[in-house]
Amino acid sequence: MSKVEEMDGARGLRQSMAWIHTWLGLLAGWILFAMFLTGTASYFRPEITRWMQPELRLAPVTPRQAAESAVAHMQATSPDDEQWYIYLPDDRTVETRIFALARPNPDPKAPPAPRRPEIRLDPISGEPVTARETRGGEHFYRFHFQLQLPHPWGRWLAGLCAIFMLAAIISGVVTHKRFFADFFMLRWNKGQRSWLDAHNVSAVLALPFHAMITYTGLITLVVMYMPWPAVANYAKPAGFFAEAYGRDADDPASGRAVPLAPIGPMVDAAAREWQGGRPRTIVIRNPNDGAATVTILRSSADQLNARGASITYSGVTGRKLSASPAPGAAIATAGVMLGLHLGNFAGPVLRWTYFLLGLTGAAMVGTGLLLWTAKRRKPGAKPFFGFRLVERLNISAIACLPAGMAAFLLANRLIPAALPGREALEVKAMYWTWFGLAALMLLRPVRRAWPEALTLSAAAFLSLPLVNSATTDRGLFASLRSGDTLFLSFDAAMIAIGALLAFGAWRATRVKAAPVRKRRMMTPPSPPLASVMRETVDVA
Repeated sequence: MSKVEEMDGARGLRQSMAWIHTWLGLLAGWILFAMFLTGTASYFRPEITRWMQPELRLAPVTPRQAAESAVAHMQATSPDDEQWYIYLPDDRTVETRIFALARPNPDPKAPPAPRRPEIRLDPISGEPVTARETRGGEHFYRFHFQLQLPHPWGRWLAGLCAIFMLAAIISGVVTHKRFFADFFMLRWNKGQRSWLDAHNVSAVLALPFHAMITYTGLITLVVMYMPWPAVANYAKPAGFFAEAYGRDADDPASGRAVPLAPIGPMVDAAAREWQGGRPRTIVIRNPNDGAATVTILRSSADQLNARGASITYSGVTGRKLSASPAPGAAIATAGVMLGLHLGNFAGPVLRWTYFLLGLTGAAMVGTGLLLWTAKRRKPGAKPFFGFRLVERLNISAIACLPAGMAAFLLANRLIPAALPGREALEVKAMYWTWFGLAALMLLRPVRRAWPEALTLSAAAFLSLPLVNSATTDRGLFASLRSGDTLFLSFDAAMIAIGALLAFGAWRATRVKAAPVRKRRMMTPPSPPLASVMRETVDVA
């Protein structure tokens, strides 16, 4: 094969990959932008929840102390229940959460008992604590992979978009000829060239992170997306999960009343066996019965594998009964993939790194969508329907979604704390603001819609510290005096995001309309000199 043929083949491959990159990125771009933005916020899920419950001011305690106070509370309030669930606090959460599962009614005709609510406890005293109801950071986390759609359709749509994203990343790498050279190239006020530079820089800057976060996101739900191996080898899904992750102790109650052994020594024993690993969840089955068992699960905050080990003890003697088996290569790999995606293992510095890299992912998708319109904008030509649709969807996703996210946080402060159902109203505030602002921007010219929507989004974020100061006693200056680092960091982050959006609004006002090129009159070519001389002679 000649060099010319090789060059033509490489050019044809790049053109094919460019087509795939463009259209896959466009079709999933708006959903991917929302997934990146809400997923990035989810790296601070516990911190967002704590900010949205300013009434909780609890001191950190050891896992043993929190477990003992929780068991004491449950002994006093639900000693005859079938199962107790205890979620211990850690470095990022301050309260103990408990949940009790009642014994089933022996009468098969009896209606099922209503689900009991989860209760928050002071980890020191074991007394219930009250705070405003909110979904907190869990809302952004759930939207990230469920898109507020019924199960399982939201997860399927998110997975399909993730597949498009992975294909777009691979095709983009193949298409990009000057991969490393363009990393250092960012030209301003150059129209389409500037959007291409911004897209290239945001993509290349964090390419390993983008590939990792997309692939691991797919792996976390791979059993749902590709269930056929499990279906072919197991009669029921429960059989697969039991063999993969071990079986939980499910012995029935003996009916013999026996006091529950002290929980503290079991918690300490589990931490020693894990060589300092922190217990996170405790499941007590058949408490105060001769068949009682206590299962302690390890936290994923101190290890890369998100699927922590577990140890089961006798609830009567406190003796160790079993431990989860060492995971095989496939299960361990899946746990590490999940850990890389969630980032629970990350300390403060690495968590902020995750956050910033996540923002570059949103910037990569957003600039790619804007580049699509920049390449197809013809000066003086009437835009076609598809172009106008993409242009409006870009405004709705990129400029209006941040306003909705800020409205969710503002609603937490403005809706009365004791109002029933307020957590659902917070979520509705996000969607009403997001979609309402997008509808309003349909009435505005595109060149005005961009700066106006971004300005409103910036104002919403910049107002958060002011509203927080006006509605709570944990405002900026109060936090400075008391050394409240969580609220200080949150206010600083809101100001920084607001400033970034305000900068985007200012830049949008600087964009000039492309000049209309005047069509030049076509003049006939001059005749050759010899013809002119011949005609002159003939005339003479």
